[in-house]
Amino acid sequence: MTLKLHFLFSRNKKAQEAKRKIKKYYKNYSAIKSDVYVVCGGDGFMLRSIKQFYNYKKPFYGLNCGNIGFLMNDYNLKKIEHNILQSKKILIKPLLVKSVTEKNLKKKVLAINEISLLRQTKQTSSIKVTINKKIFLNDLIGDGILLATPVGSSAYNYSLGGPILTLGSNKLSLMPISPFKPRSWKGSVISNKKTFFFRNNKLHRKISLVADNQEIRNIKSVTAKQSNINIELLFNKKRNHKKKIKLLNK
Repeated sequence: MTLKLHFLFSRNKKAQEAKRKIKKYYKNYSAIKSDVYVVCGGDGFMLRSIKQFYNYKKPFYGLNCGNIGFLMNDYNLKKIEHNILQSKKILIKPLLVKSVTEKNLKKKVLAINEISLLRQTKQTSSIKVTINKKIFLNDLIGDGILLATPVGSSAYNYSLGGPILTLGSNKLSLMPISPFKPRSWKGSVISNKKTFFFRNNKLHRKISLVADNQEIRNIKSVTAKQSNINIELLFNKKRNHKKKIKLLNK
């Protein structure tokens, strides 16, 4: 079986070196006619590539030209097609996020990594959290709150002390950001089947929503739940997830 591959290259030095080598041995098919997207870069570039091309409903295979690369396979330009054919598939689902601003402007966005609600001023935020219409936190006072998918759990979530979730775990990580009250809550791992509702308790204390790299300011409320969008990632069978976790602790 011959695969039609569409290669995407980050602008960093390693990815550009890979580009020069790959062009000698592989035809770069168009995004529409290809079978698989081969993404050469780091996790950030993979996320941008997914958002750009997920509507074509084709799998993504990453070659790590960045640092740790949780979404990537080890950098190996030999037998790319063979490795793809032998790879294992993991489906990820981004969060569907609906926001309402103080002026009642409504906006829908997707978040593959995480969403965070953050204070905009020197005043602490005051956020009410409801999960499946049941009050989870009546008043979280602090810098904000973060909801991370397994894909994003190794990023901002991990720096807050949250757990790294395995891809396909069907879990989400909910973490406070510099909490003042309640200090006893250190975060929770919650099923991705739940619907989350966040409300700004005190509108004079401005908060913003950041969904991956997209920001919406002056938020009144946010609803987040797992979308019905399936994104297929391909990983080599011998990919060592635990090894990548250890690299974060160095």
